[in-house]
Amino acid sequence: MPSVEMCLSYLAEENCPNAVIDHCMAVEHLALKIAKRMRLDQYTVDLISRAALLHDIGRSKTSGIDHAVAGADILRKRKLDEAIVRIVERHIGAGLDPGEAEKMGLPPGNFMPETLAEKIVAHADNLITHNERGPARWKLADAVSRERANGHEAQAARMEKLHAELSGLAGIDLDDIP
Repeated sequence: MPSVEMCLSYLAEENCPNAVIDHCMAVEHLALKIAKRMRLDQYTVDLISRAALLHDIGRSKTSGIDHAVAGADILRKRKLDEAIVRIVERHIGAGLDPGEAEKMGLPPGNFMPETLAEKIVAHADNLITHNERGPARWKLADAVSRERANGHEAQAARMEKLHAELSGLAGIDLDDIP
């Protein structure tokens, strides 16, 4: 398991823009708040932390939806734990089924978050946006509205379902986590 410092150095070595690094740190912060509410074991907490920090490393190569695949490739070349790689590969939206992935030009594969760690990082990413002042937190309704405005009804529905699942496990609506 790489340290937090190693993850940040990987982002710098791949020439990730500072805005992407700031976003990754904000996603990690929220993901850890969610994980803390669930009282997860230390390995899972560390896994969530490191994967959240690295989830957008592929943005050093592309700003498209394929950044998840590019990020997974970068991390596989660095021989990181496959659990981290899968989280990075599956963090896009609330997941993409094979048909959606194909329509978006992604290679064949499973882009649906399955493990709890995958779901937490994907959803924390859904709730962190970027504005002129840097990373900002969205409520579920904002994230869902963005998806619907872009014509992604299936994504919006999955996002609502994921939010409900994680809120239930955390014992609090994730919108109410400070």
